Amino acid sequence: MKKRILGFTISAVAVVVVAVASFVSFKVYNANAGADKGVAAKVNGEVIYVNELKQSYADHPQIKDRVSFEDFYAKTLDVFVNSKLVYQAAHAAKVEETPEYQRQLATAKEDLARKFYLEKQVEEKANDAAVKEAYKKYTSKFESEKEIKAKHILVESEGKAKEVIKKLNKGEDFVKLAKEYSKDEVDLGYFTQGMMVPEFSKAAFAMNKGEFSKKPVKSQFGYHVILVEDIRASKPMEFKQVEAQLRDIVTREVVGQIFEDLRNNAKVVRYDLEGKVMPEGK
Repeated sequence: MKKRILGFTISAVAVVVVAVASFVSFKVYNANAGADKGVAAKVNGEVIYVNELKQSYADHPQIKDRVSFEDFYAKTLDVFVNSKLVYQAAHAAKVEETPEYQRQLATAKEDLARKFYLEKQVEEKANDAAVKEAYKKYTSKFESEKEIKAKHILVESEGKAKEVIKKLNKGEDFVKLAKEYSKDEVDLGYFTQGMMVPEFSKAAFAMNKGEFSKKPVKSQFGYHVILVEDIRASKPMEFKQVEAQLRDIVTREVVGQIFEDLRNNAKVVRYDLEGKVMPEGK
């Protein structure tokens, strides 16, 4: 049948707890930038400014949408304090002078540079205009197909399906019977032939508007009794319906083009494990 998308929600408190943990591991702020915004805490004489917490709050819209800054401040101030204490201890232990720290620091700098570069390129090139242009291409290449609107009753056995069909032939209401018998959602909405499993599509698209199937239709899900409610030619989806998907496509294309351009303008020599130059393309 149709693919289903399952989602879940996260409580505001859970969002804060998860995000706060991330602050400790990778958020570093310029304390002096917040000097005029008030002191949040002093840790062994070192100041944590309110503005640092405001910046953290602003950087995480998933938190901002669910929790007020006042609640965020109350829940995270101790985390910032603990983070500062750990850093002070690490500094005192000269962790920053160790080879492993220096190695990971160099890696982190490269990662951050790559991140900012790609984000800037995507922001400039995968913009609203590019997404709208992608929508124009989508609509211009769209090929209309026959699509139908249908309901179905899904049962586990052929005998049950025949029982339903018998009641339909006597004039009983399809929706009422679906509530009594079906183990799946009743209304399938509009769909084209390729959107359903083959057995279901073959039967449904052979029917006329207003018809219900006179024989059970078997598929991997069980036995279906189908009611075709409408038949029409498909149309392109509205921009708002596909905007997010098109933006993802444009972004992937932009990133792919960035890598292609960089490779085309670079001289790269690869070596195998024995130190020999590898042929191009391998």
